[in-house]
Amino acid sequence: MEIYLDNSATTKCYECVRDIVGKVMCEDYGNPSSMHRKGVEAEQYIKEAKEIIAKAMKVQEKEIFFTSGGTESDNLALIGAARANHRAGRHLITSSIEHPAILNTMHYLEEEGFRVTYLPVDAEGKVKLSALQEALCEETILVSIMYVNNEMGAVQPIEEAARIIKGYNNKILFHVDAVQGFGKYRIYPKRIGVDMMSVSGHKIHGPKGIGALYINEKVKIHPIIFGGEQQKNIRSGTENVPGIAGLGRAVKEIYTDLDEKTAKMRALKNRFIEGIQKIDDVVIHGVTDETSAPHIISVGVAGIRSEVLLHTLEDKGIYVSSGSACASNHPAISGVLKGIGVKKEYLDATLRFSLSEFTTEEEIDYTLETLYNCVPMLRRYTRH
Repeated sequence: MEIYLDNSATTKCYECVRDIVGKVMCEDYGNPSSMHRKGVEAEQYIKEAKEIIAKAMKVQEKEIFFTSGGTESDNLALIGAARANHRAGRHLITSSIEHPAILNTMHYLEEEGFRVTYLPVDAEGKVKLSALQEALCEETILVSIMYVNNEMGAVQPIEEAARIIKGYNNKILFHVDAVQGFGKYRIYPKRIGVDMMSVSGHKIHGPKGIGALYINEKVKIHPIIFGGEQQKNIRSGTENVPGIAGLGRAVKEIYTDLDEKTAKMRALKNRFIEGIQKIDDVVIHGVTDETSAPHIISVGVAGIRSEVLLHTLEDKGIYVSSGSACASNHPAISGVLKGIGVKKEYLDATLRFSLSEFTTEEEIDYTLETLYNCVPMLRRYTRH
């Protein structure tokens, strides 16, 4: 049996996504900038995908821009907006537990002369709104906070943060990295005061190498990629039409019967948590109730290095993660776990189990049974 519980790293494509990507690659392969029929056909796929995504977000189609993925969307939002608005101020705010696509971009902007405040989080992994309120100042031009933390599933208080930011100064831009939240929640950026929002295809059963960035039409932003001035010169380069078509189809599919899908994942998550807590010296990081993401479980297993347990499970056909797969394939101590104050014995002894709509009870039960058998065995052979 092969059990895939690393869906926060990437997901299996829907069959309908596979089919449309193949069709566009091999049949409707025109360049959307070409004026002939093949080009017009390709352009139509882009229009359809924009319609689907804009409808899912309740925004305008002209506010959707396609990128190579969540990382590029984050880079474009942060670098593009910071450079375009630097005359209004050079202060940026983010949280201390963001994805590396945000944190490393913020470090880059610090080298460009911007000042960045990194907000602390509480033991549940949620941004401290009091710290956000204190950090805002006349120089602040941009705030970026993720919707769902990719390592331990904390859902951030985005609406409350937006009210604080816009209440202080309505001109401050608010960006949300929604890569782990989009497709699990209905997120309407305009309604909640979000000016830019990043999403990624391969987290929602779409293709890798494609993402989107919502940019409110009032946002002033500079491009970071230059070329043929496609997409209103915000993101140059021939559009990845197969990826865009696949992303559109994935968005349509994942938001069909969304409540039933997330309810199923949450039930499986609860089943897994109830089962794994029967093992001694195991902790679940963060909250596990309805306020947490339905698909992410961060589990600390004292006495066993995460890498050892990961490969032991792999030998049994179970695939999990020891942290953010997007950061590196080299294991390192998680800044997220440090940020929420995890005890030392769990910092290098934590695995992330992440579910999808395709996960089954049988897979959860098999994983638990495997853990019941291998954890005591591994602990016996661990040096003390």
